[in-house]
Amino acid sequence: MKKELYNPENLKKLAKEKHKENKSFFAKLQKQKPKDLDDVVHNLHDIVFEKTDCLECANCCKSISPIVTDVDIARISKQLRKKPSALIDEYFRLDEDNDYVFRQTPCPFLMDDNYCSIYESRPKACREYPHTDRKRFFQILNLTLKNITVCPAVYTITEELKSIKKV
Repeated sequence: MKKELYNPENLKKLAKEKHKENKSFFAKLQKQKPKDLDDVVHNLHDIVFEKTDCLECANCCKSISPIVTDVDIARISKQLRKKPSALIDEYFRLDEDNDYVFRQTPCPFLMDDNYCSIYESRPKACREYPHTDRKRFFQILNLTLKNITVCPAVYTITEELKSIKKV
């Protein structure tokens, strides 16, 4: 993967330049719903993540907050040996959709070396990010469009997908 993509400012700039093109591409994919889309995207996901060092970037942890479920809170509470209510008070807030999210970014569990101090008990949304290996990929194209500005792997997967899938 290109090193300049690991720089959040470079990635935002490149994503902004491609936004209109990507939005149009995803709109066409949404209409067509190609039967092989999941297979193609999952293959690209595997190829791109073989060359991606998330620890070199960690932009997702630095700039966005995942939705955190009650199950996530219970799991994190157990690891940190804190009551769920104390954990909520210290780290979470309810957003406009009434979902728990972190009070702050970067993530309070992100360490200086970009490792996660609660990695084994991290929220489900963190485990699944950036969702490019998800089934029915066409259902999350709007989310993917947003993630292009955050994750260099998503940017790369999208660029490769555009070269493969002529819509």
